[in-house]
Amino acid sequence: MTEKGLRRLEDELRNLKSVERPAIIRAIAEARSHGDLSENAEYHAARERQSFTEGRVLELESIISTAEVIDPTTLSGDHVKFGATVTVVDEETDKEATYQIVGVHEADIKQNLLSISSPLAKSLIGKQEGDTVSVPAPGGDRTYEILSVKFI
Repeated sequence: MTEKGLRRLEDELRNLKSVERPAIIRAIAEARSHGDLSENAEYHAARERQSFTEGRVLELESIISTAEVIDPTTLSGDHVKFGATVTVVDEETDKEATYQIVGVHEADIKQNLLSISSPLAKSLIGKQEGDTVSVPAPGGDRTYEILSVKFI
């Protein structure tokens, strides 16, 4: 996991503990004040939200406690590996895209953070600039050429 990804997870955990938990406790208390809990939709919704939040807190604590942080700026070479920022071009559409290969828990395709376990990342690992990779996709295999590999 990258340092930035770890910080993002720590921020989410801090928010869940300091903002979400107290809000849920207030919502449960307010719903209880309305009387009969068996038919109280607000109460059941708040308890469900509490259950989800506590599950996410446990998940984040587990991920953070076992995270191994890797600084991509300390890496070098010309082969794609974890932390690399890779620019590829889709050979069918000529559309260029740049992705950073990151850990599973920090992946966010909207921010061009590509999970190391994704089909595209798996195809790119070990390749270098100028190589062509074929990636299995639902509509058929896609072919990409690697334009650049950087460690930023």
